[in-house]
Amino acid sequence: MDKQELIKSLEEKKFPKHVLETFSRVKRQDFIPYTLRGMAYNDSALPIGSGQTMSQPYTIALMLSLLDLKPGQKVLELGSGSGYVIALISEIVGKKGRVFGIEVINELFKKSKDNLHDYKNTRVLHRNGSKGLPEEAPFDRILISAALHDIPEIIIGQLKNNGILVAPKGSRFEQEIIAIQRKSKTEFEMKKRLPGFLFVPFIEE
Repeated sequence: MDKQELIKSLEEKKFPKHVLETFSRVKRQDFIPYTLRGMAYNDSALPIGSGQTMSQPYTIALMLSLLDLKPGQKVLELGSGSGYVIALISEIVGKKGRVFGIEVINELFKKSKDNLHDYKNTRVLHRNGSKGLPEEAPFDRILISAALHDIPEIIIGQLKNNGILVAPKGSRFEQEIIAIQRKSKTEFEMKKRLPGFLFVPFIEE
C-alpha cells in the first residue's frame, strides 16, 4: 500500500478532512526504522525499537478524530515514541499551537528529538509520564498512546475545562479507546468508548 492508497482507505472510513490532510503531509517513513520504510503506508502497526510499536494509521486517525483538535491548542502526548503522532498533532494545531511529548525510553526519546527537528512548536521530554506534565498544565487535549488499567487522576486533572483526553484503557491483552471531556473542576463526561484494541502497556513508575 502506498500513501495515496492509505489516504483513500482512511477517507472511506469517513475520518475528518483535516486529519486526512495531515496524514498526507507528514511522512510516516521518517519515523520508522529504515529497514521498514517499504511498509510505511501499510495500515498496520510497526515496530520502532525497544519493544515498542507505532500504532496503525487507522487507530491513530481514530484517536486524532476523538481529540477534536483545533488550531492554537496546547496538547500533551504521553508515550510519544518516535514522534510520528506529535508531528501529526503539530500540523493540526499549527504555529500558534504547542505540542508536548513525554517518552520514558531514552532510545526513542533521542530518535524523536531528531525526527521532530523541523517541528518548531513541539517539545519532547525524557521522563516517566505517569504524573503527566504538571509544570505545563492545563492542556486543551491529552493523548495517552499506551494502555493503562485506569487513568490517573493527576493526569485527568491537567485538562482545561472542556478539554478532552483520549486513551486506551483496559487489561494487558484487551483495551477500549475512551474519550473523556472535563466539564468543570469536578465533573468529567465519558464521551466515547470503543472496544477491540491492543496497545503496548504504559510504563508506570
